[in-house]
Formats: sequence, structure tokens, C-alpha cells
Amino acid sequence: MSETPSTYNYKVVRQFAVMAVVWGIVGMLVGVIIAAQLVWPELNMGFLHFGRLRPLHTNAVIFAFGGSALFSTSYYVVQRTCHTRIFSDGLAAFTFWGWQAVIVLAAITLPLGMTQGKEYAELEWPIDILIAVVWVAYAVVFFGTIAKRKVTHIYVANWFYGGFILAVALLHIVNSAAIPVSLTKSYSAYAGVQDAMVQWWYGHNAVGFFLTAGFLGMMYYFVPKQAGRPVYSYRLSVVHFWALIFTYMWAGPHHLHYTALPDWTQSVGMVFSLILLAPSWGGMINGVMTLSGAWHKLRDDPILKFLITSLSFYGMSTFEGPMMAIKTVNALSHYTDWTIGHVHSGALGWVAMISIGSIYYLIPRLYGKAEMFSVKLITVHFWVATIGVVLYIASMWIAGVMQGLMWRATNADGTLTYSFVESVKASYPFWAIRFVGGVLFLSGMLIMAYNMVKTIVGGRTVDDALVLLPAAHHA
Repeated sequence: MSETPSTYNYKVVRQFAVMAVVWGIVGMLVGVIIAAQLVWPELNMGFLHFGRLRPLHTNAVIFAFGGSALFSTSYYVVQRTCHTRIFSDGLAAFTFWGWQAVIVLAAITLPLGMTQGKEYAELEWPIDILIAVVWVAYAVVFFGTIAKRKVTHIYVANWFYGGFILAVALLHIVNSAAIPVSLTKSYSAYAGVQDAMVQWWYGHNAVGFFLTAGFLGMMYYFVPKQAGRPVYSYRLSVVHFWALIFTYMWAGPHHLHYTALPDWTQSVGMVFSLILLAPSWGGMINGVMTLSGAWHKLRDDPILKFLITSLSFYGMSTFEGPMMAIKTVNALSHYTDWTIGHVHSGALGWVAMISIGSIYYLIPRLYGKAEMFSVKLITVHFWVATIGVVLYIASMWIAGVMQGLMWRATNADGTLTYSFVESVKASYPFWAIRFVGGVLFLSGMLIMAYNMVKTIVGGRTVDDALVLLPAAHHA
């Protein structure tokens, strides 16, 4: 047991944690701008119009903000739970700079209209190749660290991170297969309905593995740590993992109801979406029940507020998703703002809140501080963010159901009751509320950035915390 103590690499964790906050602000600012463009159409100017900025927003919040949070937390968790330094400092540094290069290239090319036109996979082929190279390096660093672990057990958070890393590599490489015709233009290797099927197999699993499995890895480490309690049921966490990763892969066709996709394929997607409710809620219950015996901590621990509230949004989103996948419900919800509300209850309520809570946990530890500069500001951030999310999703739910009902309403003679422009006019007040919700959430991120900067300025960089020995000690 008395080995020579090695040290952790916190530098790359710190870099990604700081950039997660920076990119969060950038991505959400673009989101607020495009929300404003729907309220004030005159803001659609030049090449910075809704059609160009919308893919920039999705890529920035998912891959720049969410991706940086995943890199940061996974590198931290895998070192702490495996009791060993990261596999390769050089490769870890490459993943940081390579990922930032991908983000900057996306920010340049998307507003210029260089796009493959695939949801969440808009980036052109040279950037896609860079993403694949960075991702392979990420896998080598992560699994290399697990291979040299000092403890026999692989903690469940690493199963989720590992599943997310492998699945995203597979999804990205298959869906991004393309025939280049120039440096900035390529055509998909697939055609017609097959292209749509491959795209939504990728698109929904980007949600399923990037935005769910990866962040569940975060949940399984940071919720027990912040609560000071063990995971409610370790057996349930393992069942949750296997059930989730098997089921999620098959749910993609629910994005293609009432399209040229064969009817049986749509039905398979619907059935697996419904089955998905069980593992999703199993994970949510496991996270929330971890607070058994520690519920009083929620009163005065704003970080725990973020983590637990994120789980309630996760539970809500993973009930809503399967419900919207039912064909008869989808007949009403498809192409409406209800879908936008669903996406954001997951993206803001679950992904952003679990990331924010985890980063608030990390920053003081990475800079040698006992806690953040201001715990009161974390509380302010929590309430501003929560009110913002509720305004956002409630307005989109109402607007979406209203749109669906207006579009399908018919007169006695079979003609449409409403013209499309009437549904747009009726949606207008709800788009204004959505804009306010977005501004509130963005304001919360600015509060977080201020708090983070003040914490960093007063701290010292902790690059090499000693690995805890003997190996029997749990990180």
C-alpha cells in the first residue's frame, strides 16, 4: 500500500472549467439575440440573421459550453476515482486546444453560411475531421487513465462518461461521412430518407449520449459529494447505465413521424422512446434519493439546489420526451414551439444547471479556496436561472399547443380556420416572454462569471494535489 505518491493534473480541468463559463455566456448571448429577432424582426441584419445564428447558438451551447463542462468534470472525476494522474498530460492539453479550435472555427464558418445543413452536425468536413481527431485523443486519455487506475473498482460515473465518449465517436463519424467538393463544401454520403434516418439516429443520440449520459456521469459524482452522502442505490445506478445506453440508441425515428420514413421505423422509435422513461426515471430517483437524511442541506447550500433542481428538470424532460414521441401527441406537437420548450427544459434545466452546480463545486478546489468568493451570489444565480427557465418553457408550452391547435383547426367545409400568419401573430406575446426568460438565464451566467473571477483572483492555482494513498481510501 505504501507506493510513491503521484499527483493529479488539475491544469486541464481548470482550463475547461473556466472556458465552460465563457462559452456558456457566448452561446446563451447568441440564443438571446435570436429570441429577440423573433420579437423584433428588424434585428435580422446582413448575414447575422436567424438562419445563420441559430446553428451557431446550438453548437455553442451544446459543444462549447456543454462539451467544456464534460471535458473538465470527466478529467477531474476519472483522476479522483481512479487514484492516478491523467494518462497523458500532452494529449490532455491537445484535447483542450483542439476543442477550442473547433469552437472558434464553428463561430467563423456558421455565420458565413458554410454548413452541411444537418441538425447539430452543421460543421463542414475539415472541422469534422478535427473533431474526430480530438475525440480519439480524449478517448485515449480517459480510458488510458482507467487502465492505470490504482483501485480495482471502476466507479459508475466513469461508466457513463466512458459510454458517452464511445457513443459520440461512433455517432459523429458515421453521420458526418461526406464527399468533399471543396474546402468549404461537401455532400452527405447518404441520400433521401436514409440521410434523414442516419441524421436523426445521430441527432437524438447527441441528446442521449452527449447531453444525457455524459451529464449523468457528472450527477453520479457531484451529487453524492456535495450532499456528503453515498449514492442511494449503487445497484440501481448500474441497471440505469445498461438500460439507458441500450434503449437510447433506438429512439431517433421519433423525430421523423409523419415523414417519408417507413411507418414501422417510426413505430420502433416511438416504442423505444416510451421504454426509455423507465431507466431515465430510475436515474433521476437515484440522484434525488441520495439526499435521504440530508434534505436539510438544501436550505442553505445553493450548489446542492442547482444539482437537485437539475434532476427534477431531467425527470420532467424525460417524461415529456417519450410522451411527445407518441404519434398522436406528435401530430399536435410536431414543428411547434412545444418542441423548443422541451429541448430547453432539458438544455437549461438539466444540462446547464448540473454543469453550473458541478463547476461551482470545482472552482474553489482548483484554486485552493474553501468556497466560492460569494455563496450569496450563487443563491442569487440559482433563483434568477430557475425563474428564467420556468418563464422560457412555460411560454413555449403554451405557444406550442396553441400553434398545433390553430394549424389543425378546420371549418365545417373542410377549409383551414386560421392562416399561418394568424398563428404567428398569436405566438408573439409568448416569444416576448421567452426572450425575458433567456435574458434572466444569461444574467445568471454573468453573475457566475463575476463570482468565478473574484474566486480565481484571490486564490492560487492548484495544479498538483497529492493522490490520496493508501489505495483503500475512496476519492
